[in-house]
Amino acid sequence: MPAFDPAALRRTVLRMAYSGQTVHIGCAFSIIELVAVLYRSHMRLGSGPDDPTRDYLVLSKGHGVMAQYAALHELGWLTDQDIDGYFRDGTRLKGLSDAHVPGLEVSSGSLGHGLSVGVGLALAAHRRGTNQQVYAIVGDGEANEGSIWEAILFAAQFRLSNLTVIIDANGFQAMGTTREVMDLGRIADKLASFGLVIEEVDGHDEAALGAALTRLRAHPSDAPRGLVAHTVKGHGVSFTAGDNRWHYTRLTADTFARGMAELSAPAGGPTHA
Repeated sequence: MPAFDPAALRRTVLRMAYSGQTVHIGCAFSIIELVAVLYRSHMRLGSGPDDPTRDYLVLSKGHGVMAQYAALHELGWLTDQDIDGYFRDGTRLKGLSDAHVPGLEVSSGSLGHGLSVGVGLALAAHRRGTNQQVYAIVGDGEANEGSIWEAILFAAQFRLSNLTVIIDANGFQAMGTTREVMDLGRIADKLASFGLVIEEVDGHDEAALGAALTRLRAHPSDAPRGLVAHTVKGHGVSFTAGDNRWHYTRLTADTFARGMAELSAPAGGPTHA
C-alpha cells in the first residue's frame, strides 16, 4: 500500500498545477490529509478502479480534484503521463472531477449535486447488502446549495449508515469567507439536527482524522455519519496557507520552485519561503 505522504501528494498537486497552468491549488491542499487517511487506512480498494466491490470516495467539491488525482497516481491508477499532461489538450484529467476517469465517481464541476450521487451509491450498496462504504467530501461553501441538504434529508430518511458526509470546513469559498458570503453557523449542529452521527476534528491531524473515522464506522446507530474537518485553505505551503487568492492564482516558475522546496524540506527543518 502506498504511503500517501501529504507532502508528496502536495508536490504532485504543484506539479500538475504548474504543468497545466491552472488554478484551485488552495482547494486541493485543504483536503490532502483527508484523502491520504481515507485511501491509506479506511477504504477497501479491491483490485482497482473497475472492482465493483470497492468503497467509494465521491468528491462533491470537484474543484479540489488535484488532491484525488495525486492519490490515484500513488495507487498506480494514473500514470506520470496523466499527471504531467494535466489540463492540457487531449488529456483525460480535467480541472474538475470527471466520472469518465477511472476511480472518480462523479462529474462535479457544478457544485451541490455530487453528494446526491454519493447518496445514490450508498442506497444501492445498502439494498444489495454489500457493506460498501461511501465517503463524500463537500466544501463548506458548497453547503450553501439547497441540494446538499436535500441529499442529507434523503440519507437520513433511508438510514444510510454506510454514508459518511465529510465537510471540508476551510472557511473560504471562491469570492470570500463563508461567513461573508452565506454564514451557515455551526455546520456540525446542522448536520446533527438532520439526524447524522457527528464527529468534529482538525482536518490536518491524520491521527485525529483516523480515530474519528474509526469511531464513526463503529457507532451502533443506523444513521448516516457526518465528519466536520476544520482545515486551512492552501495548507502545507507558507505562501498559500490561508490566502484565498490561491483559489484562482496560477504558479510562476518562482512560486513553483519555492513551494516544491518547502514540501521537500525535512520535517522540522527550515523552509524556503
